[in-house]
Amino acid sequence: MDVGAINLMEIRMSGARLAGADLSDGDLSKAILADADLLGANLTEATLTGTNLTNADLTKANLTEAKLTDANLTKANLTDANLTYTNLTKATLTGAALTDANLTNTGLFEANLTETILTDAKLTGASLLDADLSGAILDGADLTSAGLNEADLGGADLSDANLSLAGLGGTDLRGANLRGANLFSTDLTNANLTNANLIGANLHGTDLSGANLTNANLIGARLTDANLSEVTGMTEQDIRRQAIVDSKTRF
Repeated sequence: MDVGAINLMEIRMSGARLAGADLSDGDLSKAILADADLLGANLTEATLTGTNLTNADLTKANLTEAKLTDANLTKANLTDANLTYTNLTKATLTGAALTDANLTNTGLFEANLTETILTDAKLTGASLLDADLSGAILDGADLTSAGLNEADLGGADLSDANLSLAGLGGTDLRGANLRGANLFSTDLTNANLTNANLIGANLHGTDLSGANLTNANLIGARLTDANLSEVTGMTEQDIRRQAIVDSKTRF
């Protein structure tokens, strides 16, 4: 089905069967596509601003450079979807499934990703500033060089995730699971890591200055060449007892 580059603004198509449809460059702003079947659909550069995609099936859909500002994707299925360079600013993705999705360089500024499933998703270079990822599942996700400053990752599962070179300044990571995560040269200045699980995490060269480490578990964490100046909630002695440090670790 090829209906690309057409105007479907505010159209009501709940439950529509659009699997494999070509909607590239189309304007579906404020359309209602709740429960729609868009499996494998082509939405490249489509405009979906304010569109309702609640419970929609977008498995393997191509949303490259699509505009989804303020879109509602609550519980949508975006497994293995392509969202590279997509604009999801202030979009709602609560409970959505994005396992193996490609979100490279995607804009998710102030997006709502509470309890979203992002297992093994690729978020390299993505912008998640001020995003709400509380309770999100990001195990094995690639967040290399992603911007997560001031984001809420409270209770999130980031086990075995790659956060190398990411920006997490001022981020809320209370109760987050970062077991085995790669945080090489990550910016964690003033981050809140209260009750966070960092067992076996790689924090080589990471900047943790001003971070809150109250009750954080650092057993086996690598803090070589890390900056721990002015951290709170844990003494230098406690850190040395749990973590791996070296002569370049700064307290």
